[in-house]
Amino acid sequence: QVQLAEAGGGLVQAGGSLRLSCAASGRTFSTYDMGWFRQAPGKEREFVALLRRGGSTYYADSVKGRFTISRDNNKNTLYLQMDSLRPEDTAVYYCAAARPGAAGIYSAAYDYWGQGTQVTVSS
Repeated sequence: QVQLAEAGGGLVQAGGSLRLSCAASGRTFSTYDMGWFRQAPGKEREFVALLRRGGSTYYADSVKGRFTISRDNNKNTLYLQMDSLRPEDTAVYYCAAARPGAAGIYSAAYDYWGQGTQVTVSS
């Protein structure tokens, strides 16, 4: 089992940057595929990015070229570097863990979730 806790959200102006982190408990973090999702008010949760344990990544078109997902297995931590932020990036951001090979763009593929961190981008 994995417990996840996000941090790093906040208020930023359009064009600015934030780095989210997701601290994982347990000694098996490195074995999981990891993902970031977000949910804006009144909208469904949507996929943002994933990082498989082998190192391959995949991004939603809306964030490609602006966001970067990475992990530090020694620190049991997942990151999301967000640059060139836009007001439409405003949402609660969640990290999630999936069994190896299971990660994808659908939230049902993920077994463990954090509590979320709010990101607000002002225009």
